[in-house]
Order: sequence, then structure tokens, then C-alpha cells
Amino acid sequence: MKHILTRLIAAACLAGIAGFAGAVPSAHAETRIGAVATNFRLLGADDKVVVERLDDPKIPNVACYASFARTGGVKGSLGVATDPSRFALSCIATGPVTLPPGLPAKKQIAAISASFLVKHFNLYRLVDPDHKAVVYMLISTKLIHGSPANAVSAVPVTGG
Repeated sequence: MKHILTRLIAAACLAGIAGFAGAVPSAHAETRIGAVATNFRLLGADDKVVVERLDDPKIPNVACYASFARTGGVKGSLGVATDPSRFALSCIATGPVTLPPGLPAKKQIAAISASFLVKHFNLYRLVDPDHKAVVYMLISTKLIHGSPANAVSAVPVTGG
């Protein structure tokens, strides 16, 4: 009983930290493209690979497509499963790409929840002025223990 109470207190503390930190911006320009089932589950939703489009909020004509595993089953259906840190990223230019003035060299621009409260896939924008490119990096993060899982894609700057 003491172990369960300790876990509940720790979860409440983590929820409070996550709420106060505000460090994970929501991906407002996130669009689900589709999903493909990868593993049948007798109870709850099937496991699947999901594809979402994340538009850069500051750079028009750039779209990033992230694919990632989504855990099904009863926990997945209830939204409390932790998704594995397996994902891919591909970004494309859908028109001329220009950098707005004052754009920071590094900025987190989106986040996808991968578990209840503590794990996210974060999308960062990095600017490479030497080669006139915008680099997008998707990483897996946890509130307590980090993860080295990552994917990268780059888009050339074609204008100004």
C-alpha cells in the first residue's frame, strides 16, 4: 500500500511540474494524415504507425511529416500507454522558403504526446546559415530520464 501511495504522490508531483513548466508547446499546426495497423489486439485498439504533418509556424511553405508507433490495447485506448521511441521524420518545401528576420538559431516548434504526462516527441528547428538550410530534429524526451532517439531532416532556403 505504501508503494502505491508513493507512486501516486510522485505522479501528482510530476503532473504539477509539467503543468507549471509550460515547456512543451502544443503543435497547433498538426494534422493527422493517417495510420496503418501493425499488430492486432484482441482488447482495445490495434497497435499502429501514425503519420502526422507538422507545419512550421514561422516559416511558410515547410511541412514536416512524422511517423511514429502508437501503442494499442486497453492502455492505448484509455490514453495511458507509453508509446515506443521509434519514429521517422521527413520535411519538404511546398514553395519558396525564406527566413523571417530575427528567427532564433534553435527553437522547439511542436510536440506530440507519447504517454500520459511524461513523454513527448519534440520537434526542433535549427538554422544552418552556412549552407542556407533549415534543419528539423525530432527527439524523444521523458520528464525524468531522457532518450537518445532522434530523427533529422533538412529543407533548403530558396529565397532572400
